[in-house]
Amino acid sequence: MLNIAVFASGNGSNLEVLLNTPFKNGKIALVVSNNPKAYALERAKNHQIPSIAIPRCDYPSQQAFEECILKHLKEHHIDCIVLAGFMLILSPFFIQHFPNKIINVHPSLIPAFCGEGFYGIKVHEAVLQYGVKVSGASVHFVNEIVDGGQIIAQKAVSISKQETPQSLQKKISALEHKLLPKGVQILINQTIQAKRK
Repeated sequence: MLNIAVFASGNGSNLEVLLNTPFKNGKIALVVSNNPKAYALERAKNHQIPSIAIPRCDYPSQQAFEECILKHLKEHHIDCIVLAGFMLILSPFFIQHFPNKIINVHPSLIPAFCGEGFYGIKVHEAVLQYGVKVSGASVHFVNEIVDGGQIIAQKAVSISKQETPQSLQKKISALEHKLLPKGVQILINQTIQAKRK
């Protein structure tokens, strides 16, 4: 049974979906947040899942911050990581500790509207400003390039003429709730396969 850590910075609606999803050969074993006020931490508590808040501002450097996270991941015997609304970019130093064992959900059809600066409502504002007819959600592996890892799953949604950034965000959030559990199961399966080699 693999131990999965979920990283979340805010409300944690994707986390809630994962906490209510039975996974084959894997379980959510830790929730990590950079925001002590994140409701995601409360969701973890409600499900009796260990959680920890590690604010970036408490550390003199990104590496010191990430070393603290790594220490907690080791203590909880974490095998793989899911970024579900985690609003910080992890460095190559961190990622090399979990090669091909970190996935992220992004609220656009990668490679469109992704990379540094594209997060949260900003993605949907850019989509509408550009005037595209479809957007969607993507689940992908995390590598050293922001939103540049291999895509695991994508789903599209059409954009209406009356669309607002908020209404589009709601539509795509619903897509994320369907896609992310599938992505997590793929992550579990691939991690197990890699261990057997």
